[in-house]
Amino acid sequence: MTDPNRITLFYSPQSRATGTRVLLEELGAPYDLHVLNMKAGEQRSPAYLGINPLGKVPAIRHGEALVTEQVAIYIYLADLFPQAGLTPALNDPLRGPYLRWIAYYGSSFEPALIDKFMQREPAPVTQSPYADYDTMLGALEAQLSRGPYLLGERMTAADILWGVAFNWTMMFGIVPKKDVFVRYSERVTSRPAFQWINAADNEIAAQHAAVAGE
Repeated sequence: MTDPNRITLFYSPQSRATGTRVLLEELGAPYDLHVLNMKAGEQRSPAYLGINPLGKVPAIRHGEALVTEQVAIYIYLADLFPQAGLTPALNDPLRGPYLRWIAYYGSSFEPALIDKFMQREPAPVTQSPYADYDTMLGALEAQLSRGPYLLGERMTAADILWGVAFNWTMMFGIVPKKDVFVRYSERVTSRPAFQWINAADNEIAAQHAAVAGE
């Protein structure tokens, strides 16, 4: 009998999908990988554009449900496997702060980082989705300084999202390596799930590069 909770993760190594795979492991969720070689442009194939017209990963399929957008995927999966304890219940006072900081990633952090990475002139503060870069990052620094996790002592799916994101963005110099960010990211990336998935990603990425002739 097919497991009704089994997830298909549309995946490419060393991408935003890595964090989703870490989350699935932390949740103890049953899943299958549908791996796309982005170096060969498979994310732009008609078949995958039928999954996500933007040609981005991650995306997940759960039964008849198809979910794209990283933040939506994290919320969906953590709620689907509440027994893992990575999401506050609807009546938990931490539910509001949890949603706040997980949504902050997509609504403020990513737009600010893309502007900074592309060296684009940001919009005026009154028209910007993230105020300005320093204010956006300062709010995160203040929250994480209360640590050890975003919601204090309790680790949630939001920390997997942010911990993996800080690891990548500090590696590329888009986010400064402040002690609070480094320590926070290390709490997540030192966990076994991230460690073995990171190693597996290196192997898949090398195979994809070879296929693409790099």
